[in-house]
Amino acid sequence: MAAMPELPEVEATRRHVAPELTGRRIVSVEVRRPRMVRRHERPVDFADRLTGRRITGTRRHGKYMLVDVDGDIVWVTHLGMSGRVQMANIGEGEEPHTNVVVVLDSGREFRMVDPRMFGFVAAYTAGEYAESTLMRLGPDAYENLPTSRRLAERLAGRTAPIKPLLLDQGIVAGLGNIYADEALHRARLSPFRPAGALSFDEVKRLRAAIKATLAAGLKWGGTSLDDLAYLLPDGRAGQFLNRLQAYGREDEPCRRCGTPIRRSVLRSRSTFWCPSCTG
Repeated sequence: MAAMPELPEVEATRRHVAPELTGRRIVSVEVRRPRMVRRHERPVDFADRLTGRRITGTRRHGKYMLVDVDGDIVWVTHLGMSGRVQMANIGEGEEPHTNVVVVLDSGREFRMVDPRMFGFVAAYTAGEYAESTLMRLGPDAYENLPTSRRLAERLAGRTAPIKPLLLDQGIVAGLGNIYADEALHRARLSPFRPAGALSFDEVKRLRAAIKATLAAGLKWGGTSLDDLAYLLPDGRAGQFLNRLQAYGREDEPCRRCGTPIRRSVLRSRSTFWCPSCTG
């Protein structure tokens, strides 16, 4: 079972690396796999735009980690399916599939490890950033979750099931398969319910569940599944796996009512749900 790192995993990564990045000057950049900079028309732009510049801060939007660099450059990192970040000393042994290395004036290196190379890095100018896919993202599901009324307005009239709409990064940004299943289970809502059919009270429950689920995921450092594709930058696994209520628990008893958790495929995505206590 593999899953793309979602908002808690990206935010946990950002919090770990932010103290080491902010205020540091970028000494050199090495891109070992051109696919990692595929968002650039000229692959050399990533290294050229970052080298010699100072990092002014870090932030995140949805599943994207953003590093602000002087000269109005935004360094974007997306972890994809199997990407993770390491911080290491210069000369320290590298893991296989270390595809991007950014050397800092502190003597430390930011390393992007990504066996499947579904992740990417980019260094956008202000104009490119304004025209990028990031501008089409909805509000951040953790830091800027819409009010219940606003969320209800976004879902009104939608006949699609609520689960795939939660995965639509234009509704809210940052939820993926794990945390969508967990939030719906916490809210006692079936993933198959038409989004526009939810009552206002159900939308309120869903909003509260999204906030609580993401906060819990972040508290425990994110979810490292059995493949350990996602690890924190210090090499530790995220500890949320054993606290999952629905995701990945097919045929195991629901922790709330004891009914076996079911797995279904909804819009090509594995979906885990309890048939008894989700209405």
